[in-house]
Amino acid sequence: MSETKPIDYKSAGVDIEAGNEAVRRMKQHVSRTHSAAVLTGLGSFGSLFSLRDAVAGLADPVMVQSTDGVGTKTKVTVLAGRYEALGHDLVAAVAGDIAVMGARPLTFLDYLGVHKVEVEIIESLVKGMSEACAEAGIALVGGETAEMPAVYSPGELDVVGFVTGVVDREKLLDGKSVTAGDVLYGVNSSGLHTNGFSLARKLLFDIGKHNIHDTPAELGGASLADALLAPHTNYVQPIRRLLDAGLPVKAIAHITGGGVVENVPRVLPEGLGVTIDVSTWTPQPIFSMMQKLGHLDAAEMYRTFNMGVGLVIAAPAGQQEAFAAALAEFPHLRVWELGRVEAGNRVTTLAGVR
Repeated sequence: MSETKPIDYKSAGVDIEAGNEAVRRMKQHVSRTHSAAVLTGLGSFGSLFSLRDAVAGLADPVMVQSTDGVGTKTKVTVLAGRYEALGHDLVAAVAGDIAVMGARPLTFLDYLGVHKVEVEIIESLVKGMSEACAEAGIALVGGETAEMPAVYSPGELDVVGFVTGVVDREKLLDGKSVTAGDVLYGVNSSGLHTNGFSLARKLLFDIGKHNIHDTPAELGGASLADALLAPHTNYVQPIRRLLDAGLPVKAIAHITGGGVVENVPRVLPEGLGVTIDVSTWTPQPIFSMMQKLGHLDAAEMYRTFNMGVGLVIAAPAGQQEAFAAALAEFPHLRVWELGRVEAGNRVTTLAGVR
């Protein structure tokens, strides 16, 4: 009679003990994002968060929620092994989407899907998330780490974030007050953020035959990893500074999940469009490098990538100095006039194309 080796969960590819160790390591990072409003720790079936202070003074509290991932940037992250930055990016990308609606982000949850739980990688991801949450005043209240070797190939992972915030209905930035003649003000990005990585990978690695650690002359000594994985700017606190200062912000577009061309019209009322003068700023060198490799025209570049623009603010004319003053404590950010709102059908016209 042949002996049959006992079957357990680990033999099927799921290591419970590794998962438990990952959770243990997470706790030291996650706890720094918690305030007295967080009523549960990691490990509960659900997270509990007190809204008492968050809605105090709000006449008509509105809950604002969003979810997103970081797309193909995960593939580049794996190549470079810079997992902490990816955790930061996830928070910055998702929280920024509700901050531009006027909301104060309150809580964040994550989903991590992996082929195999590698404790150091999971800890790096959660550390990055925790640091970004702490920077933005958000509580990281829970998440899911799913080890699924039958779903993800070796070395593969996926990350998704979920954010909840609150805003007084009368202070919602819904774009309804935007009118023709308003000015568009740009706030710079740190680089690609999380946009267009499928095309970036094709251009740089398939067509250009580059390695992630290459230092092309076009980048002035920086590596492709440095340029591609520059952390997504966390705009939560800068946006709060603008709004808390009482400045006449009518709408803000977060240039994520696509480029400048298609994101800006998302905050416009019917009957309006925009003209953006691309000669008013110079995108980071990585963009021109990719454009040359693929022989891409400007329209495709500005439709796919943020081209160095992270936020576009619609407001009355003459606000540049006031906006810059409100953002003075963020030296990595600058503000400039990049276009105008005009009659149109929610389309973006590019002017000053080089």
